[in-house]
Amino acid sequence: MAEPKPEPVKSIFEEPKKVIQKASEPIAKTNSGSKFSIKAALEKKEEIEKDKFSEVKDENLPSNHFSQTDIDREWGIFLKNIAKTNTLAYNAINTFKLEKSDEYQITVKYSSETAKGEFDKLSPEFFNHFKHKVNNFKIEIEYQTDLSIKKEVMTKRKIFEKFVEINPLLKDLDDLMRFDLT
Repeated sequence: MAEPKPEPVKSIFEEPKKVIQKASEPIAKTNSGSKFSIKAALEKKEEIEKDKFSEVKDENLPSNHFSQTDIDREWGIFLKNIAKTNTLAYNAINTFKLEKSDEYQITVKYSSETAKGEFDKLSPEFFNHFKHKVNNFKIEIEYQTDLSIKKEVMTKRKIFEKFVEINPLLKDLDDLMRFDLT
């Protein structure tokens, strides 16, 4: 008779073999492309801008008189505070002009859409403070583009060209001396 084969001795350090199951379909989802639409986002933004300050319209809200001087004073204080805390926003909005155009209306004149975007982030803070300061909660805000308030960066070359307009001999001097106006 044949002797049965002895079973190999199992060590306590060997791990039992595990059966790995494979998925029949990919587990990760496929990328179906972007669902973001620029056109839809722009239309939604315009709707939000219309409703931004049209809060509760109640006839019982206080509506005290305010003047252009009040606007200028509070705008100056606001700009000083922003200059200390957020210089990027300050540089974008410091050229804005706020004018009282009607008894309950303030016109904000801005130079570019980018600057207006920065102002939109800060405007609720300013107008909320202003409404409480003058005790007038019926104030409406109107925006206008005004390219005349845009600040031009004056380089040495631009300053020199302005002087050349006044005195054309400076151009000859520049040709002779080759000024470094960079």
